[in-house]
Amino acid sequence: MKNRFAIIIGVALVFLSFTIYSACKERRTKMKSEKAGKIIKLPAPRLKGTISLEECIQKRRSKRAFTAQGLTIDEISQMLWATQGITEPRMGFRSAPSAGALYPLEVYVVKADGLYHYQPAGHKLERLGDKDFRASLARAALGQQYVAQAPIDIVICAVYERVTAKYGNRGIRYTHIEVGHAAQNLLLEAVALGLGAVPIGAFRDDAVMELLSLPEDHKPLYIIPIGHPADN
Repeated sequence: MKNRFAIIIGVALVFLSFTIYSACKERRTKMKSEKAGKIIKLPAPRLKGTISLEECIQKRRSKRAFTAQGLTIDEISQMLWATQGITEPRMGFRSAPSAGALYPLEVYVVKADGLYHYQPAGHKLERLGDKDFRASLARAALGQQYVAQAPIDIVICAVYERVTAKYGNRGIRYTHIEVGHAAQNLLLEAVALGLGAVPIGAFRDDAVMELLSLPEDHKPLYIIPIGHPADN
């Protein structure tokens, strides 16, 4: 009788433990999902700065050493707007010219607190995860450690089909021209904000796509680390 009672108690305890474990796991999964799907509305960009375009062009240099100081949400907002922000709401035109206004570029932000995807419509960020990928991204970029050191890395990707559907193979060239326009906007905006940046094209495409869980048609073209320069 005692053995039977002990077995019943044991089974009950196992069941209770499993129930608690399942509830905790479900709660953690729900919290992670909520974090991953969070939409962050960015501050409106400033349309007047304190430095001229000519001075930004003159001062632009590739910076590969950064301080530990992070970037504000206003600074991140300004740089994303300069890269792919909407500058003509009625037509949806963006800050960089695009063949046929087809806009094949997708912009991701890699930060210490997670991975984000920029959405030009509404000027907002979608949080895709809470893991710090910077060190792994540096390894995918052939060991360029300033990718890990910078407070943020901007990853610009291309969806070629948006342009090649209209222009055929010529659309590949148009896309590469466009990413140059967008990157230069970003680099000049960084100068205007007193920040440093460096455009990087040396990385393993497949490794970056796998690391950031990019959609199959989002092909990475640039990694651009940005931060407060340490060598000023």
